[in-house]
Amino acid sequence: MGRIEVRVTPRASANALAGLDTAGRLRVRLTAPPVEGEANHALVRLLAKRLGVPRSRVRILRGAGARNKLVEVDGCTDLDLRNALDASPE
Repeated sequence: MGRIEVRVTPRASANALAGLDTAGRLRVRLTAPPVEGEANHALVRLLAKRLGVPRSRVRILRGAGARNKLVEVDGCTDLDLRNALDASPE
């Protein structure tokens, strides 16, 4: 199972991967507001789509109520996960 740290910016103008921040976390911009888990659901949908895996294989392990999250994806190694997201077109 691959894990990656993510920094989420809710209420952005578009859903997008925005590279890595200085701490090495993947920056993700989401149009969804951080209300009632909407941003978390949007994050799971976006990552699943970019990785080509079912949403059920993407889980938020830590930080469901915060901007910094730890996300786990079944069936991917940490390196595979980072490479797929770094190389993913917008």
